[in-house]
Amino acid sequence: MASTLFVITLAYSQDKFKLKAGARGKICLNCHVDFQEKLKNPYVHTPVKTGECSGCHNPHSSYQGKLLAADSGKICYQCHAMMVSEKARSTHKVVVEGNCVKCHDPHAANNKFNLIKTGNELCFECHKEMAERITKVKFKHNPVEKGCLNCHNPHASEQAGALLKNSLPALCIQCHKTDRPSFADRHMGYPVTNGRCTSCHNPHGSDRGVILFDNVHKPVASRMCNQCHVEPTSKTPFATKKPGYELCRGCHSTLMNEILDKNRTHWPLLSKQGCLSCHNPHASSQPSLLKAPMKGLCGSCHADTIQRQERSMTKHPPINDGYCTNCHVPHSSNNSFLLNQPSIVDLCGTCHDWQKHSTHPIGEKVIDPRNSNLIVQCLSCHRSHGTENKTFVYFSTISEMCTQCHIQYKR
Repeated sequence: MASTLFVITLAYSQDKFKLKAGARGKICLNCHVDFQEKLKNPYVHTPVKTGECSGCHNPHSSYQGKLLAADSGKICYQCHAMMVSEKARSTHKVVVEGNCVKCHDPHAANNKFNLIKTGNELCFECHKEMAERITKVKFKHNPVEKGCLNCHNPHASEQAGALLKNSLPALCIQCHKTDRPSFADRHMGYPVTNGRCTSCHNPHGSDRGVILFDNVHKPVASRMCNQCHVEPTSKTPFATKKPGYELCRGCHSTLMNEILDKNRTHWPLLSKQGCLSCHNPHASSQPSLLKAPMKGLCGSCHADTIQRQERSMTKHPPINDGYCTNCHVPHSSNNSFLLNQPSIVDLCGTCHDWQKHSTHPIGEKVIDPRNSNLIVQCLSCHRSHGTENKTFVYFSTISEMCTQCHIQYKR
């Protein structure tokens, strides 16, 4: 603690402006009279308490707002460099961006650590969707009710992702006693002590008992783990009875036969992980037991497509809103790019009335003059995943786009 105070004092005692006594802070209050009232708060930032305004502010001029001597994040790091370890496995976005003042008042506050608000109220300022969901769930998780910081580090974590204070299940077993017979009974005798609790349970609360995720795989809901796994007394109790999609085929035979009957199969399905490339085998907060919301899930492989959409001047709703399956079949298809329909015109026509859009001829009978193997259709002018131009056309001006085919009109 003493060494920390020494670093803080040292950082703010370097008077590069050669100011007179009192000019580093006390003289500021002659003009900033209202600020004196703020200093009556129970928690005052050390440099403010010691009258070192020039530690953060330039008394003459600045390129930064509020005459800050530098970017706000850089100023904070002068003293609080150790808030984020070099070994951090996850970091809080606002910390990385240097937006410390979103959580802390740089001068004085009513709350410890100069926090603007206390407990979950502060976290929920940004995590509004999470706040709404936690408020509505039927079954609450006690640590969440008491405060997010029971499980999360607000700055960074060396132990785990999602700012968790410890890896799983080490974090969970601090509260949940796994050596009790009731614990083993609830998990059908499987040694889940070293398993990942969040593969079945929603740590933020749920509408299902024992805070299981809202969508539960039928074998799990029926307490029939051995339908997929070998017996709990086995040397490898979590081993599955069959590899990849062959295991899922036992129950979903009709679906799997339909999938494998198509000309083109989504490659993750045929990988070693099979269906688990996209689906959680136990429970999920997403429909169809998806591992994550569709946009993030598809984007984990197709990052270029998501990045393209983010750069696009006009957003295509199916991509932007995370409904990739509006256009693509996630398992297999007889069409290129796993499209839902063989005809691009018909596919786009499910949302867009192309006949009212343009009088330009398109369709099977209209050959693209640039390539006799192609027809003129929606993608001849538009890129479905977006461009830097309006209405995701390929060129910035209509004349430049049209003259790609109508070369006789080029200037």
